[in-house]
Amino acid sequence: MKTKENSLKAITDQGILPLFYFEDAQVSLEIIRTLYKAGIRVLEYTNRGPAALSNFKILIEALKTEMQDLYLGIGTIKTVVEAKEFIAAGAHFIVSPIVSEEVGQLVHEQGMLWVPGCFTPTEINTAHQMGAGLIKLFPANILGTSYMAAIRDLFPGQLFIPTGGVEIEQSNISNWFKSGVCAVGMGSKLISKDILENKDYNELANLTRKTIELVKSGR
Repeated sequence: MKTKENSLKAITDQGILPLFYFEDAQVSLEIIRTLYKAGIRVLEYTNRGPAALSNFKILIEALKTEMQDLYLGIGTIKTVVEAKEFIAAGAHFIVSPIVSEEVGQLVHEQGMLWVPGCFTPTEINTAHQMGAGLIKLFPANILGTSYMAAIRDLFPGQLFIPTGGVEIEQSNISNWFKSGVCAVGMGSKLISKDILENKDYNELANLTRKTIELVKSGR
């Protein structure tokens, strides 16, 4: 059973949340298979194109017969309509680039993990008061590790994940964990445009294994 608590534990145990979107459903599935073989057990597909919903349904269907222990969430959810569509499609958790109280309420009612994106202390406070199990710092490359270190004591017990600009590099990853995050989001730095367009699954597998090791040693 992929509950709210289990989804959160999967992310914090793994320490990295890969995320991507690609318009080709079959390539998207092969990317997920590659990530899985390299050791990934939770990831985020993003609602970044017209094929996102139809692709997501295909991915969730595939998970019923393979990779059954994989948690697959959906990101870039900004409206209740989007949230309802992807919840109906079988999403395991919902990630947003913003704080939408309506989306948060809906996700909570479904007993699922809600991960809103925050930039300011006021947004973080709103998400925290609404019981967000995990808050996404976005865009992380603009906010930086010093921002995370400065605000973490204001929200004791709140879990954070930076997304946007986290580098596959030991000091960058280590500095994020030292600043107080529980995991790092990894998008195009890991699943690059070149990897997607060239279907370079070997490169992705090698990069993923390297990143998992960097996270383990950097925590």
